[in-house]
Amino acid sequence: MTVPPLEALPIEELRRRSSTKWRAFPDDVLPLFVAETDFPLAPAITERLRTAVELGDTGYTPPEPGLRAAYSGFAERRFGWQIEQSGIRSTGDVIMGVVELLRHTISPGDRVLITPPVYPPFYDCIPEAGGEVETVPLVETEEGWSLDLLGIEAAFAGGARAMLLCNPHNPTGTVHSRETLAELADIAAGFGAVIISDEIHAPLVHAPTVFTPFLSASKVAAAVGYAVTSASKAYNLAGLKCALMLTASPETTEVVKAMPAEVEWRTGLFGALAGVAAFDPQSDDWLDAMKATLDQNRRLLADLLATHLPKARYRIPDAGYLAWIDLSACGWGDDPADKILRETKVALHHGSAFGEGGSGYVRLNFGCSPEVLTEAITRIGALAG
Repeated sequence: MTVPPLEALPIEELRRRSSTKWRAFPDDVLPLFVAETDFPLAPAITERLRTAVELGDTGYTPPEPGLRAAYSGFAERRFGWQIEQSGIRSTGDVIMGVVELLRHTISPGDRVLITPPVYPPFYDCIPEAGGEVETVPLVETEEGWSLDLLGIEAAFAGGARAMLLCNPHNPTGTVHSRETLAELADIAAGFGAVIISDEIHAPLVHAPTVFTPFLSASKVAAAVGYAVTSASKAYNLAGLKCALMLTASPETTEVVKAMPAEVEWRTGLFGALAGVAAFDPQSDDWLDAMKATLDQNRRLLADLLATHLPKARYRIPDAGYLAWIDLSACGWGDDPADKILRETKVALHHGSAFGEGGSGYVRLNFGCSPEVLTEAITRIGALAG
């Protein structure tokens, strides 16, 4: 059954929010920078949090809040993946999980691969865990963005010990195929390296593209890999602090089990409660409605750019609500987000923050109403003349 698209909240109501998106800039700025969305929460989440507040249920997170069962059911329904509940452990957020996994899989000074342009915190979490950043940029072809497997193999041959995989990829919205992931796993295994996959945008993959969890790509992937995910991006729960570290082999599961108890204690109770409600089947219709809206918006953005900003270069993303837009041809410098904010009052994410390949780009969040998206691109288009 097809569900109708989800409607964004009125902007007057959104401006009452106290989160980063709505407090970083004055009210005359349209904020399309940070990865927060403008929709009402899934009803099951609202009800669960409302009940907790009414009960004063604001204490410590219990050892088993129901996340393991909820996520394993979600993964089977949405991805066709059967993950053992013993391979699921929670922590505060995805980057916290990445840092802890690196601390337990690399030695100080080991090089860790990332694939720019990529999520900016990747550059910081590797040194936090004692590693050194090594980059193997994505390759762009006429078909889209892809991993440079030959470059990754050369980096592992040169001594790199681990890789942070972003799948789906932020900011390009690329979803790596099962075949690519299996080949990546084989390469890592050949050098005794580890793959840590950030899969936070996985619930928002748009048809006909199919999401493959890295750990399910092959038996080798299960052996060399770890994954970290959360309900926070799809369901707009970032402030509640709950993420999941995932494993699919006895050896990797033991690595996560050996982490200090404090790693799991960092899970927020409201994050756990909301995560269970998000992954429950009763929230599936809401998620499908959200995806329907984002599907419309990602295509609307292409039309708006063609009309108002024809020099822009934009590939419709396969996942999520983040658009990676090349504005180099507009002549607005290496960091066009600065000029756009200053002269049009539209806040976009700085492409340069994503590393190599980010010069001349902006990242735009289209998880908003069509009206807000249209207004933003119209303003930017006027700047182009």
